Amino acid sequence: MRRNLRVAAYAVCVRDGQILLARSPGPDGTPEWVLPGGGMEHGEDPYDTVRREVMEETGYRIEVTGLLGVDSRRLTLRRRRHHRRRTDHHALRLVYEGQVVGGELRYEIDGSTDFAAWRDLSVVPDLNRVRLVDTALRLWRERPANGHLTVETPPVPQEMNEE
Repeated sequence: MRRNLRVAAYAVCVRDGQILLARSPGPDGTPEWVLPGGGMEHGEDPYDTVRREVMEETGYRIEVTGLLGVDSRRLTLRRRRHHRRRTDHHALRLVYEGQVVGGELRYEIDGSTDFAAWRDLSVVPDLNRVRLVDTALRLWRERPANGHLTVETPPVPQEMNEE
């Protein structure tokens, strides 16, 4: 099985009860909301990655005001071109807090996103979004000292507890 590690950096930019999001086509082509950010280039510092990616996807320059945490996710993917070949994919995502300090909102041209907007925090649960948006907002709200969220497991039904 092929192994792949992707390191990326994302920004949570919140102001006046709104979060800055970008829109990207999902795996099936349906648009989904994502955090501005993306993959680190070889030799690039993640701090520079998040600032570059936010500028590319939204037109804004940001000041990084803190490291909220790290999200690590591992899954097995099937490659589209080689249906029989599987990839053990490990996504390591650094989530920063950012503050807009310049630039103007615009959309990315010929990139991974096609739209950027400020969305009310109250409507985020109703948006078609990637899981990382929820993880990042949880990091922003909870601000765990170790930068790592505890996994919330659903309660086990009572009948399952009985032996």
